[in-house]
Amino acid sequence: MKRKLMSLLLVGAMTTAMFAGCGSSSDDAASTDNTATTNDAADASTESGSSAEGGKLTVWCWDPAFNIFSMEEAAKVYQKDHPDVDVEVIETPWEDVQTKLTTAATSGDLSSLPDILLMQDNAFQKNVISYPDAFTDLTDSGVDFSQFAAGKTAYSVVDGKNYGVPFDNGAVIACYRTDVLEQAGLTIDDFTDITWDQYIENGKKVLDATGKPLISMQAGECDLIMMMLQSAGSSLFNEDGTANIVNNDTLKVVMETYKELKDTGVLTEVNSWDEYVGSFVSGDVAGTINGCWIMASIKTAEDQNGNWAITDMPSLVGVDDATNYSNNGGSSWAVTSNCQNKDLAFDFLASTFGGSTELYDNILSCGAIATWAPAGDSDKYAEGDDFFGGDAVSAKIVDFATKVPSNITGVYYYEARDAVAVATTNVINGADIATELQTAEDTVNFNMQ
Repeated sequence: MKRKLMSLLLVGAMTTAMFAGCGSSSDDAASTDNTATTNDAADASTESGSSAEGGKLTVWCWDPAFNIFSMEEAAKVYQKDHPDVDVEVIETPWEDVQTKLTTAATSGDLSSLPDILLMQDNAFQKNVISYPDAFTDLTDSGVDFSQFAAGKTAYSVVDGKNYGVPFDNGAVIACYRTDVLEQAGLTIDDFTDITWDQYIENGKKVLDATGKPLISMQAGECDLIMMMLQSAGSSLFNEDGTANIVNNDTLKVVMETYKELKDTGVLTEVNSWDEYVGSFVSGDVAGTINGCWIMASIKTAEDQNGNWAITDMPSLVGVDDATNYSNNGGSSWAVTSNCQNKDLAFDFLASTFGGSTELYDNILSCGAIATWAPAGDSDKYAEGDDFFGGDAVSAKIVDFATKVPSNITGVYYYEARDAVAVATTNVINGADIATELQTAEDTVNFNMQ
């Protein structure tokens, strides 16, 4: 999730509180920060961190302004009733978390792992399936998973068991420049609860009136493809782990829709993440569709204050179970099997990320929006955001998250994404969809072998 990380880094410039917790294919950016410090601290945790004696928990996570800030706030909330509990947060870039976890699990020595670590949602199932001995089953931990958005919780469920406590929200939002829409005689209501066919027709009106495409996407990436796919509850894998590409009728509709967006000029492709963010910050396009964390990047355009609005994304046409809701990015907390005081870890997570409106109110300042449904009912979440026309966007996003369909990521999620991205590019350039889907599935099957 280079995408999410980098957009959150932009927020850091804006609010000094920023988010890099989600995991698209861009997690690399987070791993460049304070690597030497992290390695020293992580090594030290081998000696003292994994022991929860004396009411101590150690945590690995990344990004001081977002994930680390949120965990430290959780510790403060918990320590009000448990003053003798110490929570040591060790800054560990995501790439290091993955490397250290892999090394520990493959060596058979899990003693270097902390009590709790943060895991990218799209990598959660892969790691639990690959290294089952490294994780603790949280199903009966006391966390009420029914209070979290089902689509979010599903990322960390394997064989019907819960292995993660959901953290940040990656619910998809559609964002629009209301002043640009007005030039085409349109309002945000014209983009609410609509289909992609309606979106394209509206986009043509905006293009004719203003010369601006509605949306931009980075060429060679398939974020929008994956968002469309999940909006109908479809995945690139079947429940048994086999590839679901060639016979995936929803994926065919998605790729056809994407090609039409591109062919009509309603969507324009750019060459890099910076160009993508720059396209809507500069006003070259009239909006964007992405995980809710994209608001951080939008807000860097201070001259556009009050000229933005958000709503739900378009739904696919002619697809069973199509919805206007999806997800892109996010992470969840895992308890490792090396945790020496699991009861303490369970109670800590259940009382904070799984039970504290106060915590979610406190971390809203850094852009961390909950998927824990009760948080959306707080007064803090009900406050309007002047940048987005005074709309209570935080409460709206929590509601969106509760409606996101689940999907299957499995072990080879990123390999499948890459294969579908190549297929999509070829289809845009005139290749046959069926042929490209077969090639993509063959590529994934080869990787799985």
